[in-house]
Amino acid sequence: MSFAETQHGSEIPRERMLVELNVNGADYELVVEPRRTLVDALRHDLRLTGTHVGCEHGVCGACTVLIDGEPVRACLMFAAQAECREIRTVESLAPAEGGLSDLQQAFADNHGLQCGFCTPGFLMLGEGLLASEPDPDRERIREVVASNYCRCTGYQTIVDSIAACAAGRRGCGRAES
Repeated sequence: MSFAETQHGSEIPRERMLVELNVNGADYELVVEPRRTLVDALRHDLRLTGTHVGCEHGVCGACTVLIDGEPVRACLMFAAQAECREIRTVESLAPAEGGLSDLQQAFADNHGLQCGFCTPGFLMLGEGLLASEPDPDRERIREVVASNYCRCTGYQTIVDSIAACAAGRRGCGRAES
């Protein structure tokens, strides 16, 4: 058992628990404190650092991952709450043979990123949207991306990127304006 030292020098035992996670199709067993957030388990325990930590209050969306196909703020979820669920991080998007996924390429082609800090969250939002709604209109894309913060792009190029990817997946080549 590990111990935490209090302000007065005495030690109190820290609880630890076994958590089994399925991340990007691989199974992991972690021993963590019950209060360990999913974002901290992903970044620090599994070394999957593509999921970013921004506000740690669930507001900015930098930590967005997919849980059972739905976008979730990983900073607001305990790792233990993700047991028996399918977790996908931004690392899951890239093809096994290397290169970029179609969504990542659309972000590159349409200048959907600048500094890149918020990009993993937007990619996972976009992936979740396109999986559930393969043919969203631009208004629907705007509605979805409004849930994350970007301080660089002004959002239009993010909308363009997701729309272009949707058009490509439909075989249309270019998104309608």
